[in-house]
Amino acid sequence: MAAPAQSTSETNTPASQPVPVLDGAAGQCSVEFNVTTPDGKPAEAAKVKVHIAYRFGGFHKLDLEASTNSDGKVKFTGLPAKVRRSQLEFEATKGQLTGTTTVDPATECQAKRDIKLAEKTAAGGLALLLVIE
Repeated sequence: MAAPAQSTSETNTPASQPVPVLDGAAGQCSVEFNVTTPDGKPAEAAKVKVHIAYRFGGFHKLDLEASTNSDGKVKFTGLPAKVRRSQLEFEATKGQLTGTTTVDPATECQAKRDIKLAEKTAAGGLALLLVIE
């Protein structure tokens, strides 16, 4: 007599890691990122950084950097609503890939952004060729 077939509900996908959270302790705003590679896959261990100048005259400065989890996610909390420039520019990098996005915390205090990484391009550099005869 054959044994009854058993159904398994297990999947071979690993459990999601908790989203890394970096607290700047400078305000009530936050932004959560989903970083992907050029082919749309999560960018694990991509570094996301931002430079923030805030309060009167922008004399208070804050540099934050955090890495994404295996799902390509990271969250920054404790960001100020008023910054020296109206927008914060976040840069994500992984190896030779890079991507940027901006957030205006005054108009979008709880933001979510996707950053799609792309190959770095040479921008704005001058090449000097010296020929000695």
